[in-house]
Amino acid sequence: MPQVAIFMGSISDEEKMRPCADLLGELGIDYLFTVSSAHRTPERTARLVAELEADGCQVFICAAGLAAHLAGAVAAKTSRPVLGVPLTASPLGGMDALLATVQMPPGFPVGTLALDKVGAKNAAWLAAQILALHDEALAARIREARDGFKEAVERDAAGLS
Repeated sequence: MPQVAIFMGSISDEEKMRPCADLLGELGIDYLFTVSSAHRTPERTARLVAELEADGCQVFICAAGLAAHLAGAVAAKTSRPVLGVPLTASPLGGMDALLATVQMPPGFPVGTLALDKVGAKNAAWLAAQILALHDEALAARIREARDGFKEAVERDAAGLS
């Protein structure tokens, strides 16, 4: 049973969202990684949300570019946390996706992360932190990873002359 679902609006988004799936796997979090479009397959999106929620999925991560309505479409179908990753897919450099993802009506929030791969990684980290509220072992893995980040900075700093 996936604890986190990652939806992408198009298979062309896979390269930008793969870091999200990889990080969830490294943290030992079960996930589903799939393509579902708010516009081309709205019925599939609604069905997946209902099925996943019924199976115990706790967090939905949605990545889309252009009109970027996927996160909002998912937020309309669940009361579970929805995290949005806007993607750069247009001449507007992702600004269109960012605004579409962040500007949600009251009562249907989407936690909006950064664009592209950085947003994908932070969506995984935020989903892990949400799950860790009720999973001390996961919380410990997150603390361990953060300790590793601190150690890396100390090593890098010590290596400079």
